[in-house]
Amino acid sequence: MHDVTLSNGVEMPILGFGVYQIPPEETQAAVEAALAAGYRHVDTAAGYGNEVAVGAAIRASGIARDEIFVTTKLWIQHARTGSVEDNTHRAFDASLHRLGLDHVDLYLIHQPLGDYYAEWRAMQRILAAGTARAIGVSNFHPDRLVDLIDHNEVAPAVNQIETHPFHQREADQALMRERGVQIESWGPFAEGRNNLFTDPVLGAIGQTYDKSVAQVVLRWLVQREVVAIPKSVRPDRMAENLDIFDFSLSDDDMARIATLEDGSSQFFDHRDPAMVSWLGSRHD
Repeated sequence: MHDVTLSNGVEMPILGFGVYQIPPEETQAAVEAALAAGYRHVDTAAGYGNEVAVGAAIRASGIARDEIFVTTKLWIQHARTGSVEDNTHRAFDASLHRLGLDHVDLYLIHQPLGDYYAEWRAMQRILAAGTARAIGVSNFHPDRLVDLIDHNEVAPAVNQIETHPFHQREADQALMRERGVQIESWGPFAEGRNNLFTDPVLGAIGQTYDKSVAQVVLRWLVQREVVAIPKSVRPDRMAENLDIFDFSLSDDDMARIATLEDGSSQFFDHRDPAMVSWLGSRHD
């Protein structure tokens, strides 16, 4: 497994296992299977409702805690009682409790909404306390990311954003590289949208190497130094997704994949007022 080094020196596996939309009652078995297959990076969130099961799987695995990179995320905090900063600390402590861990390796602001400046101030203190080894953000567009960096002491170590062959985020990645922020892909397979798994370009490249479309996509991301967190509940697919380090895509392959870019999200736009309102109404 290849690692990337974050801006503060923390090593992060370039491939992880995502648990978004895995029901809580199925999550423990899925994470146990992923760890047995060789994953050492698990990505969850308070908003997914399955932190308890992720923590149970880590304990059941018998793998030393320091061998597993664990990410969770902070949902939008509302100052119903106390300050947003206080609520952020409480939300973090609640995530640690649900996970049954004394620290996480990466803690992310899940959405670029609400008073995320107050959240970030609290997260900088969490980082200083050592209960999160690195902190970052998710779903931040370049303008919001730069503004956050320019007005705080600590820059996000990671920005987890939608990244896949139809929404490649090359310009975003270039800016992040300049600012010392690691790009991480959520939805690397676009959840199969736009007929990704039957795409003729990806399929033809896969045939060249006797690899699946999923393996081609993950190899493409890895060669771009993009961290990815594919999800599956099938152990055979988990193993397949890890089996991407025995081949390399050529420059021509990479150029062919670049032609698939259509510049738009396959899911939703964080600059859409209706989406912003909907996300903001989902209280923690």
